[in-house]
Amino acid sequence: MNPRPAGPPVLLAHGIGSQHDLPVSPFYAFAGAFAALFVSFLALGLLWSTSRFRGDRSGLALPAGLQRVADAPATRTALRGLGLAAALAVLLHLLLGPDDPARNPAPGAVYVLLWVGLVPASLLLGPVWCLLNPLRTLHRLLCRARRRPPEAGRPLPPGLGQWPAAAGLLAFTWLELVSPDPASTTTLLTALICSTALHLLLAARYGEAWFTSADPFETYSVLLARLSPLGRREDNRLVLRNPFHGLDATPERPGLVAAVCVLLGSTAYDGYSDNPSWINATQTSPLGRVPTATLGLLGSIALVAALYCLCAGATRLVSGPHPRPLTAFAHSLVPIALGYLIAHYFSLLVTEGPRTVSMALGTDNGPEPGPPLRPGALAALQVIAVVTGHVLGVIAAHDRSVRLFPPAKAVAGQLPLLALMITYTVGGLTLLLN
Repeated sequence: MNPRPAGPPVLLAHGIGSQHDLPVSPFYAFAGAFAALFVSFLALGLLWSTSRFRGDRSGLALPAGLQRVADAPATRTALRGLGLAAALAVLLHLLLGPDDPARNPAPGAVYVLLWVGLVPASLLLGPVWCLLNPLRTLHRLLCRARRRPPEAGRPLPPGLGQWPAAAGLLAFTWLELVSPDPASTTTLLTALICSTALHLLLAARYGEAWFTSADPFETYSVLLARLSPLGRREDNRLVLRNPFHGLDATPERPGLVAAVCVLLGSTAYDGYSDNPSWINATQTSPLGRVPTATLGLLGSIALVAALYCLCAGATRLVSGPHPRPLTAFAHSLVPIALGYLIAHYFSLLVTEGPRTVSMALGTDNGPEPGPPLRPGALAALQVIAVVTGHVLGVIAAHDRSVRLFPPAKAVAGQLPLLALMITYTVGGLTLLLN
């Protein structure tokens, strides 16, 4: 998010702006990125000839006592209560607090603590939003009042997959990045009421399984948790695992590609939306700012998706037919999305996160938070996050390729994926460095 001078400091509800003129040489940044990608690709092709990731069949079981505590009804009830209490606190601040994000913690709670805070929380603890989700808790309370099991309902439509969650992610990112006044209490209240009513009505029809497919924050948390060292084995044991095993276990569901492309494309749009030339284009467009910005957001997501679909098609031509050409390698996009999220939102979380908490507790009387790192260190962190995400994506794609295709075609089939990773890397670094 960018600071906007207007009297007291104002928290913009629009993600985070790019850090322009970072003290990193573009030549060294691009050269290092290309070297990392090519070296990892060559090393994998020469040394990695069989699949090593075992999905949800792997992991070192944690002590049974720890699992009993984690799965205890009291623990889960406490977490559900915590999520519901936090949601009610946000609602009260929206209803009773000032319509000023510099004095109301609700916008920061939504756009910083929830949207950005779920990244480290899911990486460290797993899919935490599945337990904290206040919509699930409200659904359970309504079902208890009706004396109906929360899972009762009609079967979800075949092929629904994660398409509703992808649509929800798009709606949230539009609210955050495009809507006229995203930090307004009226805007947030309207979005909160409409979203809650829609999800509860559909959960009443389809049961609790609706949230697994349709809740955007659950899908977001679950995808990020695929790279967590904590996970569940197929026998439901709580385990410590190599994060690549968790990533490999990502279900190939309809809508998975769309959900990941929304994350990638919206983060890319956030990176260039504060560019002076784009701001001028939206302000002078005959369509108006909101329609132009909407087209920019949709175009960014469509470009990310089109490049991936072209890559999937080229892989199929090189390596041979595959029954799921689009979803087979979609999991390799998750670490790339994570790298972009860290690069773009790290500063926001460590500066605005504590300020939001202090404001909620009524102790926001200290000085304005400063930058978490020096410009050089921040630039290095951003470049490393983007490049590391792409290298991890190359590794995940290679392991899947040697599992699916004959050895003679496995490496050649990854050339389109390598081209895709390079294209995404160029785009990501360009947004950071320009």
